[in-house]
Amino acid sequence: MPADDARAGALTRAGREPHRDSGERPGRTTRRFPRITRDTARPEGGGRAASGASPAPARQWPMLVVVGTVALGLLLTALGTFRSGTLLIGAALLAGAGMRWFLPSVGMLAVRSRFTDIVTYGVLGLAIVLFAMMVQPHPWLHVPFLKDLLHVTLSNT
Repeated sequence: MPADDARAGALTRAGREPHRDSGERPGRTTRRFPRITRDTARPEGGGRAASGASPAPARQWPMLVVVGTVALGLLLTALGTFRSGTLLIGAALLAGAGMRWFLPSVGMLAVRSRFTDIVTYGVLGLAIVLFAMMVQPHPWLHVPFLKDLLHVTLSNT
C-alpha cells in the first residue's frame, strides 16, 4: 500500500522510528529517491484555488480565466481582427504567469513546478504579444535588424 509506505517513510524521516510492537512497517531511511516511482506528486500550488465547499468551476477560477480569455482571443481572430485577438491570447498567457507567481494555489493552472510554469507561460505570452505587434501591414513594433536578417537568409539560398 503506497499510502502506508509514504506514512511510514514520513515518520522515519521525521526522526521517529516505528515501534516494533505497533505493527508499523519500517520506511525508507534514506533521502534518495526510490528507483521505482509509484505515484506522482501534485505540483506546488496545484491545490484548489477556492475552498472545497465551493462549486467545481469556482475552485478552478484561474484556469477558467486563462482559457476563457484565450477562447475570446481565438474568436476575435476568427472574426477578422487578427492583431487584437492574438494580443488577447498573449495577454492571457502573461496573466497566467502572473497568477502562477502571485497566488499560492491556482488549481489546474499548476502543471509543472512554479518556476517552470512561470517561465513557460511568460515566454510564450511575450512571444505572441511581440509577434502580434510586428505583424504586417502597419506594424506597431519595428525591429531594425529583422528586415536585414530576412534579406540575408533569402539571398543565400
